[in-house]
Amino acid sequence: MARKGRAARLTERAAFRPPTGRSLEESSLTEQGLAPPDKKTGRILLIACGALAREILAIKEINGLDHIDLTCLPAKLHLYPDQITASVEGAVLKHRHSYDQICVVYADCGTGGALKQKCAELGVQMVPGPHCYSFFEGNDTFASHAEAGEITAFYLTDFLVKQFDAFIWRPMGLDKHPELRQMIFGNYTKLVYQSQLSDPALLDKARDCATRMGLAFEHRHTGYGELQEALLHWGKQDL
Repeated sequence: MARKGRAARLTERAAFRPPTGRSLEESSLTEQGLAPPDKKTGRILLIACGALAREILAIKEINGLDHIDLTCLPAKLHLYPDQITASVEGAVLKHRHSYDQICVVYADCGTGGALKQKCAELGVQMVPGPHCYSFFEGNDTFASHAEAGEITAFYLTDFLVKQFDAFIWRPMGLDKHPELRQMIFGNYTKLVYQSQLSDPALLDKARDCATRMGLAFEHRHTGYGELQEALLHWGKQDL
C-alpha cells in the first residue's frame, strides 16, 4: 500500500469525529470529548470544549437549566486550533435537525476569527471573547489587565491545572528535556491561576505548576464568570 502524503494525513486528522466519551474524567474529556444524551429531550444543545464540561454541567444544575443538553468536543483540539472550526461545524451539522437551537461554547480559541465567521454562517451563537481565560475573568476585566501591561502572564484554569502534564509539560517536551524550560517560558513573568472552584488541593497544584515553570504565582478566583451569563441568556431565549 502506498504511503499517504502529509497533506492527506492532515486532512484525515482534521475530519470531524463525533465525541465518544461518557466520562467526566479529565483524561476522557481531553481525548474523547463528551457524547450527547441518547434521548435528546432538551430543546437547546450546547456544543462545547471538553475543558468546560464540568463547569457547564455545574451551571446547568445550579440554575435548573434542564432543557439544555451538552456535548463536548475533545479538549485536545486546543493543541490544534486550526481544526476547531471544522470540528465545530461538523458537530453543528450533525445535530442541527435534532434541536431547536444550538449554541457553541467556545471563544475564538486561536482560530483567528474563523470560528466566529463560521458560527455566523451556520446561524448559531457562541461565547464572546478571545479565549476562556478572558470570559472566565470577564472580557472587559481581562482586556483592562492586558492594557495595563499584563502580557507576560501564563494562565491556567481548573481543568488546565488538572491536565497540566497532558496539555503543557509533555506536548512541549519538558518531560524529556527540562532544559528547554527557560527557552519556552523565559519571556513569561508569572502564572495566573483562574480558579472556578475553591479547592485547596488544586490551589497547591497550581502553585507547583508555577514552580516547575520558574514563574511567580498569582491566584484569582473567577468562578464561572461570563460563561454563566451566556448560558443563562441562551436558556431564557424564546425558541
